[in-house]
Amino acid sequence: MLPTTRRSHLCALLLLASCATPSRTVTRTDVVVYGSTPGGFCAAIAAAREGASVILLEPTDHVGGANTGGLSHSDSNQTVRTTVMGLFDEWHARIEQDYASRGIRLPYEVAVKDQATWTYEPHVAMRVTRQMLDEANVRVLTGQTLTSTHKEGARIRSLTTDRGVFQARVFVDGTYEGDLMAAASVSWTIGREGRQALGESLAGKQYPKREMPIDGFDDDGNLLPLITTNDAGPAAEGDDNVMVYSFRLCLTEDPENRVPFPAPDHYDPARFEVVRRAVEAQAGRVAYDLYELPGGKLDGNNSIGGQFSIGFVGACNGWSEADAAGRAAIWEAHRQYTLEFHRFLTTDPVVPQATRDRFARLGLCSDEFEATDHWPPQLYVREARRMRGMYVLSQKDILEQSHKDDAIAISSFPIDSHDCQRIASVDGGVVNEGTIFPVRIEGRRHGYPYHVPYRSILPRPEECDNLLVPVALSCTHVALSSIRVEPTWMILGQSAGIAAALICDRDVAAHRLPYPRLRERLLAQRQVLQLPEKSW
Repeated sequence: MLPTTRRSHLCALLLLASCATPSRTVTRTDVVVYGSTPGGFCAAIAAAREGASVILLEPTDHVGGANTGGLSHSDSNQTVRTTVMGLFDEWHARIEQDYASRGIRLPYEVAVKDQATWTYEPHVAMRVTRQMLDEANVRVLTGQTLTSTHKEGARIRSLTTDRGVFQARVFVDGTYEGDLMAAASVSWTIGREGRQALGESLAGKQYPKREMPIDGFDDDGNLLPLITTNDAGPAAEGDDNVMVYSFRLCLTEDPENRVPFPAPDHYDPARFEVVRRAVEAQAGRVAYDLYELPGGKLDGNNSIGGQFSIGFVGACNGWSEADAAGRAAIWEAHRQYTLEFHRFLTTDPVVPQATRDRFARLGLCSDEFEATDHWPPQLYVREARRMRGMYVLSQKDILEQSHKDDAIAISSFPIDSHDCQRIASVDGGVVNEGTIFPVRIEGRRHGYPYHVPYRSILPRPEECDNLLVPVALSCTHVALSSIRVEPTWMILGQSAGIAAALICDRDVAAHRLPYPRLRERLLAQRQVLQLPEKSW
């Protein structure tokens, strides 16, 4: 039996079945958005602003996904900011206004489209998100776990949650995991393609990090904990691995606001033997990244360049396919790993004293995430299912064929993947595999600007004709490694919401929506669709 605080914590995060059988009322609306990630809540707001009635369903108690769940460092500093407009820009401008109304001047200006780092506190992000949803008259219902969909031919007529039945003309899958898409029997994939599948040089296995000169086996020849395999598979072939998940920690050193890190349920120093060997061999960074936030806080993130960090390599596999109870278990495993890694960093004698002292000063924030004991409620899902829709966006669309006639967004974040597996060689050595270090334009902070086409958020017409999928969209692992940041997902969500409202208004199949009309409304809602002039 879990302790009372832990039981209440998990219930607050992922709602499991209620003890009493709820009555399943039927609710009708124009547009249902399932999943309140940034892509989801932007879809809901955009559709409502176009005049549609909108219900936003969220399976957990948390609204806003990563944007309100600890990710407080906007990745738009690695994009061409003049193209990242619409609701994303408005959301940030309103955060800036929120601080200004309280006499706080942020160290950046949203109106200035440079490469400055835009940061904010989670509770401010939540307040702004809720305000925008309320002003748009979006009906937000939390604790709504999807159980099934009802289709007639290629059309979804309703979806059923554990609390009700929802009928709509158009549905938007706003989840990171593509849950509605999968429930509607739309084709999807997960993991990584091989290099030959679509001619992607960055597909298959990737080894940019140097091999650590350490033994990855114990005295009995067994793999040490935190190593995923001793056989990565052929270098050019794909697999089912996804890049690591982690929490985005909201931390502080301020004694007036600092809550000590919780103790892990169980800490066995032997679990970190491979990390200990890496530190002793000075084989690379063992820590996590910290970004300064307003309010004397820090955003803690997995270190993409580190050898060991708060990304729990291999533990996220199976998340997308798991039910609510399975995800709760994976979520808790990530939490425990994070707590144990922090304990290792702050107590193990092999860690340099300066590092131990630095991380020991950190604690959780008493004014953040009160409902979940100050721990971030959102696991940072960097990659999950990907639809196999009308158009599969790939590496060539980013680096070679950037223009699309049915553009609904411009993305320019670098191609950037975190580790997918950690391999011990029987001949000696341990290496992290799967990282794609940022693929940028030479001399620039941002990646290559390219169009995301409307076709990439549409299922194949014969599979579903009234579903839009802006987050778990149709692309390869390599392409997702560029698309997968909240600024891009917010723009794609807004575009999907506008399209959903137009589909309702015109009563057409999603793939029959006239693009000129969609483009007109995208521009009216301050989207940017003109690729920047090449100057590189």
